[in-house]
Amino acid sequence: MANNMEATIVVVDDEPSIRELLSASLHFSGFEVKAAASGSEAIDVIKETNPDLIVLDVMLPDIDGFTVTRRIRREGIDAPVLFLTARDDTQDKVMGLTVGGDDYVTKPFSLEEVIARIRAILRRTKGEEEDDPIIRVADLEINEDSHDVSRAGQEIDLSPTEYKLLRYLMDNEGRVVSKAQILDHVWQYDWGGDAAIVESYISYLRKKVDGIVVDGKKVEPLIQTKRGIGYMIRAPRGNSDK
Repeated sequence: MANNMEATIVVVDDEPSIRELLSASLHFSGFEVKAAASGSEAIDVIKETNPDLIVLDVMLPDIDGFTVTRRIRREGIDAPVLFLTARDDTQDKVMGLTVGGDDYVTKPFSLEEVIARIRAILRRTKGEEEDDPIIRVADLEINEDSHDVSRAGQEIDLSPTEYKLLRYLMDNEGRVVSKAQILDHVWQYDWGGDAAIVESYISYLRKKVDGIVVDGKKVEPLIQTKRGIGYMIRAPRGNSDK
């Protein structure tokens, strides 16, 4: 294609206001966008467009988003799917992942969250296509193939849960994720305990990731707390120029 768009996205929602707002915001953020207002229209647009990602409402007037996903998967279309669900329903989330979805956002949502999820999914899927198993933030590296983690060349030993939490933060580099989002993506849908577990594991990660000493000095911290909002991982300001 003769453009510099970041990726092609199909937006599917029967509510014109949501469809138009998402389409305009994604286009403004550098994506090429095609839109559909129903499940059957979505299938046609997806087949014609062969998009890099699909933003798909679960509740559609003709066939629901889960059925749309099943049908395009049967057609051999493996573009990642970000579901939009109107209710915070565990069954919807589990079903979405079961039929081949990659992530979900609950309505009402912020545009920033949708764009962050889209970029995180594209990073994962494009990384696989390029066959590069390394995820980096500043001097912190994760090798997805071996699950090795290192910072400033020093190996870091993480538990499976610490690894999943670090990977989720790195997938969303520079973006704040809430405790609820972390619980859903790291502990997933069967967790019924106290959200304070997130604070504990962030503390464990900080000690291991930001506690590295190089030439007698501690490295600059990467894991940040946004009080009352959540957590994020970001390269120190001096390292952010590319």
